[in-house]
Amino acid sequence: MDEPTASLPADQVPRVLAHGCPAGTDHDREVPESDLLSPLTIRGVTFRNRIVMSPMCQYVAAEGLASDWHLVHLGSRAVGGVALVIVEATAVTPDGRISAGDMGIWGEQHVEPLARIARFVHSQGAVAGIQLAHAGRKASCEPPWKGGASLKTPAAGGWTVVAPSPVPFNEGDPAPMPLDEAGIEGVVAAFEAAAQRALKAGFRVIEIHAAHGYLLHEFLSPLSNRRTDRYGGSLENRMRLTLRVAERLRQQVPAELPLFVRISATDWAEGGWDVEQSVALARRLKDLGVDLIDVSSGALVPKARIPVSKGYQVPFARKIRCEAGIQTGAVGLITEPHHANEIVTGGDADLVFLARELLREPYWALKAEQELGVEPSWPTPYGYAVKRRAK
Repeated sequence: MDEPTASLPADQVPRVLAHGCPAGTDHDREVPESDLLSPLTIRGVTFRNRIVMSPMCQYVAAEGLASDWHLVHLGSRAVGGVALVIVEATAVTPDGRISAGDMGIWGEQHVEPLARIARFVHSQGAVAGIQLAHAGRKASCEPPWKGGASLKTPAAGGWTVVAPSPVPFNEGDPAPMPLDEAGIEGVVAAFEAAAQRALKAGFRVIEIHAAHGYLLHEFLSPLSNRRTDRYGGSLENRMRLTLRVAERLRQQVPAELPLFVRISATDWAEGGWDVEQSVALARRLKDLGVDLIDVSSGALVPKARIPVSKGYQVPFARKIRCEAGIQTGAVGLITEPHHANEIVTGGDADLVFLARELLREPYWALKAEQELGVEPSWPTPYGYAVKRRAK
């Protein structure tokens, strides 16, 4: 966080508020100082700290159903001290799955297995969230450990994929089927029905997946959206589907529960979606009642040149937070507790989303407490043994 220069007269010092945004930006308001381990309340939900388990596909569901694997995988991170556990990209339609092993929420049969997870996460003091998704032209693929290639025919286990335009993700893949108006209406209705099921399952945070080259992102980016109707061309038209989904879900989600949207802040490709358009989208989403933008990047095109480095996406979260005046989450190569803490104290983001680091270390949040000088809040069945051994 920038500090005022003492050698300047007070009336000439640029004012930087506690949240790190310069005076005159949309987030220009005084807020209490906070850090990685301080609680955060959004609407009627309080998170015990600022650490989030990012949604990560497991590719092991059968017919979209959550299993014991998902319960243990997600539940262990709640035991490990994170504040918000978000279930992986969960398909709102069968053809919206990335792979046949993706989680689904297109039918009533999916509700109770997911509710089991939500109940356990809540019993451990964390908040259960779910990411609702449609993979668009990136659907019908093998899981990554089999190479992730497109399953091009029904005989290979694949299915027809849809997109804004008949432009495949990879050269040589079948051209996706462009959605007509009726198809678009079906997508919006599928997100709405999925949100209703998620609420029935007991989730307290719903996140719309509009990133990583999946369907909503495909509509946003001019690289994948070549339409000439009211869903293509201008920025307003390309944002239309994402805004419609957000508006409909905000109407479904009770006023006391938060609604998040994950976006790719940039395609990292010439002529594609960029951070300025992301700021414009974030402003519109805020007006519709979205509470937080989960800021990722990339994955729309296969050969983007991405300057991957420590916290490389954090500046996008800061820019959107300041210029759109909306809370943000930062994600991407954040692995160290002190770095994560600086993201919050410096006003870059309100929440820190951890992905692969939590796969490597389920108890990262407890170890972060220790590194940041706080007594780790081990669950009672573990804490008794841990503390006794330490004496």
